[in-house]
Amino acid sequence: MSESAAILEGMSDTALAIGAHVPQEDPIAEAVARQTSVVQFFLGQPQSYKGPVVAYAGGAAALRAAAEAAGVALYVHAPYIVNVATTNNRIRIPSRKLLQQHMDAAAEIGARGLIVHGGHVDKGVDPAVGFDNWRKAIEATDLKIPLLLENTAGGDNAMARHLDRIAGVWDAISAAQGAEQVGFCLDTCHAWAGGIELDTAVDKILAITGRIDLVHANDSRDGYNSGADRHTNFGAGHIDQAGFVDIVRAAGAPVICETPGGAAEHVADFAWMLERLSAR
Repeated sequence: MSESAAILEGMSDTALAIGAHVPQEDPIAEAVARQTSVVQFFLGQPQSYKGPVVAYAGGAAALRAAAEAAGVALYVHAPYIVNVATTNNRIRIPSRKLLQQHMDAAAEIGARGLIVHGGHVDKGVDPAVGFDNWRKAIEATDLKIPLLLENTAGGDNAMARHLDRIAGVWDAISAAQGAEQVGFCLDTCHAWAGGIELDTAVDKILAITGRIDLVHANDSRDGYNSGADRHTNFGAGHIDQAGFVDIVRAAGAPVICETPGGAAEHVADFAWMLERLSAR
């Protein structure tokens, strides 16, 4: 049996969809290269307010049709610069606009979800203001597909680094019209670097949100509670290997690895994870 066939068999045995963040020009070809049925990508530039761009030849309709024909689930990551929590109007207002634009584009290609970071407030600003800004953003956004809030690694004023802040954001979102379309994306590197203990992370997140819709499985180049968002390949970082595997198993959600390299490196990460998932 070839390595790729063994990986696919492992996916079937564990009932786990595991894929990767890939270049946006041809996500279907990237999925085929990795022998996976799930991929994540950007639509446009991750550090730009210019709005989404569907780079796939033939546009959004062609990409949607190709994904459906290939049986590939698509996830879109919103630009990193989106910050709907801030009190700075020059950031918050364009962030809301950009979020809606990416929501519309992600829905057009048939994406399963749009992942967005929690953002932050400025130093000295009451976090409750940021929580309420999140509520307002949810009510102002036409959520055509699930919007997945992702925990983040650094920043003392971040909305989604520490569990108490995640709880504050979630409570505010839960009061918003449209809250049923908001889910959660758990990033393992961000949790580790952000100071969330991994052995209880899934239980504590579920106690807050009631759901984990996607896992960003990444090892960390830096130590626990470092605040550094630097991903590395599975087993090559500081996260305890058994704990890393356990959190993926416990979450029970599709997995996207955002690790360095291309198809070969991602295939190796898939195999690393699947071997350990099937061993216990």
